[in-house]
Amino acid sequence: MNPEEYTKLAQIETKHWFYAGKRDIVSWWIERVHPLKRNHLLVDCGAGMGKFVQEMQARCQVYAVDNHEESLSVLKTKLGSDRVLRGTCGEIPIQAASVDTLTALDVLEHVEDDVAGVREFARVVRSQGVVVITVPALPALWSDWDVVLHHYRRYTRSSLLKIIPTDQFEVLHCAYINVAALPAVYSMRAFRGVCAKLGIKLAGRPEDYVPGPLMNGLLQNLFVKLACQTAVKFPAGVGLLAVLRRR
Repeated sequence: MNPEEYTKLAQIETKHWFYAGKRDIVSWWIERVHPLKRNHLLVDCGAGMGKFVQEMQARCQVYAVDNHEESLSVLKTKLGSDRVLRGTCGEIPIQAASVDTLTALDVLEHVEDDVAGVREFARVVRSQGVVVITVPALPALWSDWDVVLHHYRRYTRSSLLKIIPTDQFEVLHCAYINVAALPAVYSMRAFRGVCAKLGIKLAGRPEDYVPGPLMNGLLQNLFVKLACQTAVKFPAGVGLLAVLRRR
């Protein structure tokens, strides 16, 4: 990402319904399929500003992996230099079969060779260990947001499953998330696309602002509740969540 995007993320990730909700969802799924113990090792690949791995540090051993200077500086401040590793999804500087839980939260879309990234996850995760992946969904939602964040792609459920080697991973769960926000996100991004074609410049992006407390809380609650269940598989959503177990 561009350096200014890290600044924006640092300002909103603690309270914004999307980032706070995503952390709640991933934590819920980890607890459901592979509860963390103090001696477990969790690796967050593409850790960004480190809020998620900072929260997990109270529950297990952690490493944060990133290769951007802006991230590495913040991560070392939050976690300590010994808990931060310079690396990428394709080259994680960790011994094979040593990780209990690996998270890659909105990371694979930044990786040109996402297949190699998932293979690297398989290398470092021990047998019966868990990988939790989130990615942006639906190519129809592609917008200036994706361009600014240097995304290579948005996924469908089938395209995400296609890059997961079934000889190495059991897919425990793969479903669209952020379902309730889909109509608003689609409408806003379509509107921005029309404005861009007409040469109309809009001030700011909705993604960069935290809504008022009531709306923020409502959106976070809907986001989490609909993602932390297995009874209903939605046909579409703004994002995708995959939970994998290493064979």
